[in-house]
Amino acid sequence: MSSALFSPIALRGVEFPNRIVVAPMCQYAADRGLANDWHLMHLGQFAVGGAGLLFTEASAVSPAGRITHKCLGLYDDTCEAALARPLDFCRATGTARLGIQLAHAGRKASAHPPDAGARPLGPDEDPWVPVAPSAVAYDTGWPVPEALDNAGLAEVTAEFVEATERAARLGLEVCELHAGHGYLLHQFLSPLSNRRDDAYGGTADKRQRFPLEVFAAVRAAWPKDRPLGIRVSGTDWIEGGWTIEDTVRFGQALKDLGCDFIDITSGGIDPGQKIPLGPGYQVPLAARVKAETGLPTMAVGMITEPAQAEAIVAEAQADFVMLARGMMYDPRWAWHAAEALGVDIDYAAGYVRCHPSRWPQAFPGRRGAA
Repeated sequence: MSSALFSPIALRGVEFPNRIVVAPMCQYAADRGLANDWHLMHLGQFAVGGAGLLFTEASAVSPAGRITHKCLGLYDDTCEAALARPLDFCRATGTARLGIQLAHAGRKASAHPPDAGARPLGPDEDPWVPVAPSAVAYDTGWPVPEALDNAGLAEVTAEFVEATERAARLGLEVCELHAGHGYLLHQFLSPLSNRRDDAYGGTADKRQRFPLEVFAAVRAAWPKDRPLGIRVSGTDWIEGGWTIEDTVRFGQALKDLGCDFIDITSGGIDPGQKIPLGPGYQVPLAARVKAETGLPTMAVGMITEPAQAEAIVAEAQADFVMLARGMMYDPRWAWHAAEALGVDIDYAAGYVRCHPSRWPQAFPGRRGAA
């Protein structure tokens, strides 16, 4: 049986054996930005699970760009060395291509992790002053960020470039910038958070300017044979915010800069958002961006069933499907999807013996079983 979900696809010089992507998942387990044994376990289990592409979690491009004290970073030599260990393990033992998401939290920085309330750090909890396009707090009780001036914009751009160079040295094959979920690049895009009256604010074109400048700088630093993409919130889900029409125009501009894919998520800019949650609720956003820009898209958001994922790719709603919580719940989701769709896929060497074809007695109803 042929399967669209398990068909190969190439972006630039990288070929993926299937369209299943393990989405970036913040773990809030780092110490001073450093990866540790938790990350070795977390990424390692997915590397051997059959997905075509595995992203590390959002990695901050500076200490101030972290959401929390426990966020992963890629901003100095120590961070780079610490991340090398889990990546080397994944590369040596797994079957997935490896990617990274580079991020800056902007005004949502200096906070507690979700399991500690996701509230801003108090004065005795080693807080820092967040930065943003404008001096507009995320919500009541949150600190007012420092509006970035031209020197600050240049510094943030340089931080993204330096992190990109570190990612390239680590041998990562795919890079993605985070411009969604209300973080810094998204804050420039949305009129709800960007109140500037200079060249970086006001009209939609001006609000796109800084994210496009960062993308262009990163594209110049990232190896030409490796794909570079971006995560964008397709809509803010709030009146007067960023819209899917804005996302399409942004995608067209990104395409001109050499963008290879867009990962379409949504929301995150304002706590007043009203999100219509349900299976595949963000897929129509990815489908529209794909149809109107021609860029490959990644769809994410309550994609849990193999038939659902197969239909998304087969019907050209998106080129890849991304799973996060679904992968946490079932790190072997790709194996089980392959069985459900009648496809044989490669297993990591240490796990080949558990492929259903190797012990058919345990799968009496499987195709080809005696």
